[in-house]
Amino acid sequence: MSLKMDLETLSAFIDQVFEQVRGEFTLEALEEETLRVRLNVKEKHLRPGGTVSGPAMFALADVAAYYMTLARIGPEALAVTTNCAIDFMRKPQAGVDIVAEARLLKLGRQLSVTDVLLYSEGAPKPVARASLTYSIPPRQ
Repeated sequence: MSLKMDLETLSAFIDQVFEQVRGEFTLEALEEETLRVRLNVKEKHLRPGGTVSGPAMFALADVAAYYMTLARIGPEALAVTTNCAIDFMRKPQAGVDIVAEARLLKLGRQLSVTDVLLYSEGAPKPVARASLTYSIPPRQ
């Protein structure tokens, strides 16, 4: 199965249906089974000490899996997270964006499973790893 939405189409769709995340994330690369998306870090994403908060990193992982799922199934705004497990492995670097590298592990009729690694921009080791499952709405 190939991509149903390219980088530009997917970005435009997200801007249209999810105004609340407009400007928060930048989709940088998209291939058939992988993508790269950036959390555009702002003051509101920081925890005491100046590093990116866990909830902000969770949001990035969730968005990465959602984007990956939609890229393959098409514009289905009602795909929803059904499971997420996230491991926070090291402290993010202060003052830099967090980048997610997502890899689609399985795409079925009802579920998609995506693995996501989160990195402080420019750092070689991930700061977190997440596994997410999305429920795909039934086709009409």
